[in-house]
Amino acid sequence: MGPLASETRDARLRAVIADDDPYARKMIKDVMEQAGLIVIAEARNGREAVELTLQHHPDVVVMDIVMPDLDGIMATRQIRRALPAQLIIALTGAGAGDDDELVLLALRAGASGFLSKDLEIEALPRTLEGLRLGQAAISRTMTLALIERLRQAPTDSSGMRPVKSPLTAREWEVIDLLKASKTNDEIADELVLSPETVRSHVRHILRKLKVGSRQEAVAVADEMRHAGGSP
Repeated sequence: MGPLASETRDARLRAVIADDDPYARKMIKDVMEQAGLIVIAEARNGREAVELTLQHHPDVVVMDIVMPDLDGIMATRQIRRALPAQLIIALTGAGAGDDDELVLLALRAGASGFLSKDLEIEALPRTLEGLRLGQAAISRTMTLALIERLRQAPTDSSGMRPVKSPLTAREWEVIDLLKASKTNDEIADELVLSPETVRSHVRHILRKLKVGSRQEAVAVADEMRHAGGSP
């Protein structure tokens, strides 16, 4: 019975909470601990969130977006660069008119999900456990907002890719950023990768498309998009 109880304790989800509002941190911590989750550390700003996450390697980081001394989006980007597999769920206050924009920024930075701490805090423990199991962690309201943003996006070829092509999904993302004249470092920041990994992707793209420059790669990729297949 003793070993089984120990295994159960060890299996409980471990979290770091990052929020500059002490009342919000207490509210989040109380909800999580009442559900049997373990809060191993609390951060008052984005910089502390990065330091504590790298120190403790939690199962998940609960990250407020708006914080001093490094905001939650930048903190998320830094954490994912150091720990690519780290799960992070972004939180924001309810009623903000640009919530859908914050969702996009957080997801691009590497967040695994997004909730409103004012409206959906009671669902947080269940959401975190689902996140660990690979389930979606975005509310229906936020999902609808994202769908609407995609519908309103410009209809140029950026973001489109043929069903069949020699390039991977990640390489198509790199192509889109090359088309936007991004440098390797800028692409690394955007995709939460190291510059070395970006350079490797670019080499593979040039080889697969049988071209000698980034500009040629972008041109060939655009032709593939319109033709719907391989070069």
